[in-house]
Amino acid sequence: MCKKMQSLIIRCFGRTLTAAVLLLGTSTARAQDGSYARYTEPPVFSYQELVAMEEQEPLPANLAQKLQTLRTTPYVSNEAYYAGARPRPLEIPQLGPSLRVVMWNIERGLQLDMIKAVLSDKAAFLREVKLHPNPKGDLVKDTDPAERQALLKRIEEQIDVLQSADVLILNECDWGMKRTEYVAVVKELGRALNMNWAYGVEFVEVDPKVLGIESFKDVDDPKERAEMEAEFSVDQTRLQALHGSAILSRYPFRDVTLRPFEHQGYDWYKSEKTYGALEKGKRIGSGVILGEKLFREIRRGGRTTLIATLDVPDLPGGRLTIAATHLENRAKPKSRRTQMRELLTVLAAHHNPVVIAGDLNTTGADGSNASVKNAVLKRAGSSSYWATKAIKYASGVGLGYDLLKFGFSSAKLQADPTAKGIKLFAPGKEQPMFGDLKKFVFKDGMSIDFRGDAKRTSNGRKGTLANSNQRARRGFVSTFELPRTLGSIGTFKLDWMLVKAYAKSDSRVRSYRFAPHFARSMNEVNDVLEERLSDHAPISVDLPFQEPVQLQKQRH
Repeated sequence: MCKKMQSLIIRCFGRTLTAAVLLLGTSTARAQDGSYARYTEPPVFSYQELVAMEEQEPLPANLAQKLQTLRTTPYVSNEAYYAGARPRPLEIPQLGPSLRVVMWNIERGLQLDMIKAVLSDKAAFLREVKLHPNPKGDLVKDTDPAERQALLKRIEEQIDVLQSADVLILNECDWGMKRTEYVAVVKELGRALNMNWAYGVEFVEVDPKVLGIESFKDVDDPKERAEMEAEFSVDQTRLQALHGSAILSRYPFRDVTLRPFEHQGYDWYKSEKTYGALEKGKRIGSGVILGEKLFREIRRGGRTTLIATLDVPDLPGGRLTIAATHLENRAKPKSRRTQMRELLTVLAAHHNPVVIAGDLNTTGADGSNASVKNAVLKRAGSSSYWATKAIKYASGVGLGYDLLKFGFSSAKLQADPTAKGIKLFAPGKEQPMFGDLKKFVFKDGMSIDFRGDAKRTSNGRKGTLANSNQRARRGFVSTFELPRTLGSIGTFKLDWMLVKAYAKSDSRVRSYRFAPHFARSMNEVNDVLEERLSDHAPISVDLPFQEPVQLQKQRH
């Protein structure tokens, strides 16, 4: 089975994060005696321990303690710094010297080779663009050379943006998973980009499919059953089964902590196990039962935030804090609000600038149904073996109905999760979280920058958060898209940049130093290849080290 076919079906094991075990502790990788920690890592599980974690509940004390240590101890590498890597000067017209930050949910790193290319090798990526015009036909028409040329120009501009970032914040990074060829995705990217990096584990993947112990005994045909079992077999010596978030930086890491949320909106171990058992008795036919197995995700762990303080000499105090987070999708908006409140409490005492970034899963709903529809629709129309299997075994899960229900229930507000909506009729269910963010005051008197000045955006559109998150004609530019959409149904603004700099909440004249500018959502570069880079588009923001005087003069 070819690599491409295998990656298609493996995606069906979900795309979002959260919790089975409530973990409260944190661990820190600090610089010692004025130097930086060269490399630190937590202990990982053996294959036999992984199997025991799938089978045993409650966990034996030794495994429970090891899991807590893993989920509260970040991997940290400043090896690039010691090899001579340094930040690269970025002079942005109208802003002057600036830091560019990119956030991207890279969907596990399934397209790692092309992600590396778009971040480090422009020529190699563009060669693939010319070979594979977008198959959906919504970005460029093959018969229109002018339109194609315009697309290629936008693609080149977006590549330049990605490659000029000195800080990258990534969600959904695999480490030692078969679906991504057992690669430590962040380590591979750090090597390719010559960047320091930190990694925080959210989940240890212990589903029988992931561990290679799923028997598929419900498949009647012995040949077919053997084929499926062979496809899910694993290399026990390489499997580490980790999944989490990462930060890559050309600035060295001074301090890194990994903080699991105390509030977990979904139990990825118990709920995934009991769901399959309950449904098995209600449904008839092995196809339906196997469909549940294919889309089930049994995991140990839960949502967490990777918090890193970087040494950035161009800032007063020389420090910048990055909080890479990923809120729960299989929960209601009020659960995500609780998680964000918790994170703000943790960050409140930081007196230096703070960037909160990640997939906040602002769908306006409980996204549980999305995982099933997303998994199969990615395979619809494929000629691969697993496409056929996915459609066959999903025949009883109400896929089309779930898609429409999930999409239309959130269509009115999905473009702008920050909106209040219409009380009783169509309330904005994510808006209370954004209300908390806007009102929150850090202990130094600063607040998150919610401004949206047209002249400080990349496309001239003003509105709430427009300086830090690109707005569209209606709401925000979407950052997540299902493979098959019905108009705007299936597109969402899920990924966010939130910046606290030097703007005091109670001041009439608020500084624009290190404030967000020229936010971009780069859907074209993400979607232009035959196989898109991720189901999420990368986003960026520019942060000027000084007050942008040239832009101030233009305002007057």
